[in-house]
Amino acid sequence: MRLPSLLCAGLLALSATSAAFAGATLDRVESRKEIVNVLMESYPPFSFLNDQNQLDGFDVDVAKAVAAKLGVKLRLETPSWDVIAAGRWSGRYDLCICSMTPSKARAEVFDFPVEYYASPAVIVVNAKDERIHSAKDLDGLKVGLTSASSYESYLNKNLVIEGAEEQKIDYPFDFVQIAPYDTDNVAFQDLGLGAGVRLDAILTNLVTAQPRLDQDKRFKLAGAPLYEEPNSVAIEKGDPEWDAKVRQVFAELKADGTLAKLSQKWIGADISK
Repeated sequence: MRLPSLLCAGLLALSATSAAFAGATLDRVESRKEIVNVLMESYPPFSFLNDQNQLDGFDVDVAKAVAAKLGVKLRLETPSWDVIAAGRWSGRYDLCICSMTPSKARAEVFDFPVEYYASPAVIVVNAKDERIHSAKDLDGLKVGLTSASSYESYLNKNLVIEGAEEQKIDYPFDFVQIAPYDTDNVAFQDLGLGAGVRLDAILTNLVTAQPRLDQDKRFKLAGAPLYEEPNSVAIEKGDPEWDAKVRQVFAELKADGTLAKLSQKWIGADISK
């Protein structure tokens, strides 16, 4: 009877270890009474530094609402997007309410518990540029975008949106010169210098672009939106207990109208899903 007893003990230990790993993030959040959300420092109106030099925006307010539901403090971290999107955070961050578009490549290192808003990807050009009217006109031109973004995958003609694989994405160009930036801010500064001076166009999110289009007459949209871009909460892969908790919290935020209210506050429309 000794061998089966040892085997049972071993299986129980393995089960306990697996359970502990599955709940690693939730255990960390509850023990520290703090949740660490990672996002971009300059991605208005989702996240940006306000006049008091404090992080503000839609993603920031959503993260605050999540922390409140969990009854813990919120800490915000703003590494580069490359660091965020690379995943394998090793416990440094608990989640990313940071306007991340799920993709096949990202799904290898992230789980995406919930889509919390959607907005189309668009082309922005200099207002004086009459060359670009659609994606096919980008052929051979230099296009700015946030590094390691879904827009980069689009221009590389290999974008696969996780959970929306049926969405047909057209690539009506042969080759586009990709100009990666840490944030949209510098890209818009370069495009503002004139058509083709440093950039020919920018690929970005319509919601992000709209305030600039409204306030700065140096820019305009070129053609129709390229594709619908879902944005999801991202967490480290392989933590089902945390995944379930995040789903529960966002279900509550949707049911009580918090997401819709924050969307109206920052976007002027309800883009929450």
